[in-house]
Amino acid sequence: MSENASAPLVVVAAGGTGGHLFPAEALSVALAQRGAIVDLATDERATRYGAAFPARETHVIPSATLRKDDPRTYVTAPLSIVRGVLQARGLLQQLRPAAVVGFGGYPTVPPVLAAAWLGVPTLIHEQNGVLGRANRMLAPFVRAIATGFPGVLDAQPKLAAKAVVTGNPVRPAVVAASKTPYAPPATGPFNLVVFGGSQGARVMADVVPSAVELLPANVRERLAIVQQAREEDLMRVRETYARVSVTAEVAPFFTDMPARIAAGHLVVSRAGASTVAELAAIGRPGILVPLPHALDQDQAANAAVLGKAGGAIPVRQAEFTPKWLAGEIARLVSEPQRLASMADAARSAGATDAADRLSDLVLHFAARR
Repeated sequence: MSENASAPLVVVAAGGTGGHLFPAEALSVALAQRGAIVDLATDERATRYGAAFPARETHVIPSATLRKDDPRTYVTAPLSIVRGVLQARGLLQQLRPAAVVGFGGYPTVPPVLAAAWLGVPTLIHEQNGVLGRANRMLAPFVRAIATGFPGVLDAQPKLAAKAVVTGNPVRPAVVAASKTPYAPPATGPFNLVVFGGSQGARVMADVVPSAVELLPANVRERLAIVQQAREEDLMRVRETYARVSVTAEVAPFFTDMPARIAAGHLVVSRAGASTVAELAAIGRPGILVPLPHALDQDQAANAAVLGKAGGAIPVRQAEFTPKWLAGEIARLVSEPQRLASMADAARSAGATDAADRLSDLVLHFAARR
């Protein structure tokens, strides 16, 4: 990343998972294109990702998550967050950033709070259809709240006054993939893409191969499957597809997932914010299975947005059975025009310029520094 003395420095704070890092990456690229310098503040989980993150430097700040299943965290987490705020304050005094932007997750709390304490312009971005816990904590202290979806803060007028709908920033690879038009498959191979987030999902390994086994032979023989699966599930998933003679590529992680989505005719996945944003930006029909036990039910809200637009079929995990899924796949394979309509509806709910809009908002506040 090129650097000059007059370039503004923006510190981007994000939790150490793809759901937070991907939109932060997209913003960082857009800011760099506008001549800004970007540093990343995150936790230890992101150090494996940090070398590839488009930032000048990556700063690891102490933080911790409050967990209902572990009461000890209600004592230890606040202490870690206080330590993190003090460390972040010292770091920001050295860096003198023009703005600090948080993307959710508890690792964003110390740097954003420290920035607000020092009077540095602060913003947060909420990728989900509801405000997450860390962002709820930060919202009263920041100057602007960017949202991926409209209406996220309608029930909270004070916070809504600070809200700006920018959409969810998507990575450059997603923008590139969005240029591939959807081609409804009336005949020939039918590409099914299956994934469950950055770490895969056991439910996909449990349900999808069994559903494929139940499909009529004339549908099954058309399938070409790309499926993300956990290491411990790889063998059983591959064995099922081999047994029913279905072409399948199964792996724990795909570095080119946006291109895989663009090549797909139907996507079956969780409903994380990045997943929904990428499906919408690329414009592909989906069957979305929200994570059922999330405290904020954020994935259910995300799936509902795309479902209301007509671009996806949301389904509760309890109803996501092999029999149900086999019926949906068979029906959709036989209705290519419905798939095309769903793809168009998904694209209408997406945005490929969200990173540009968010970077403009960030630099607007940075200019006031």
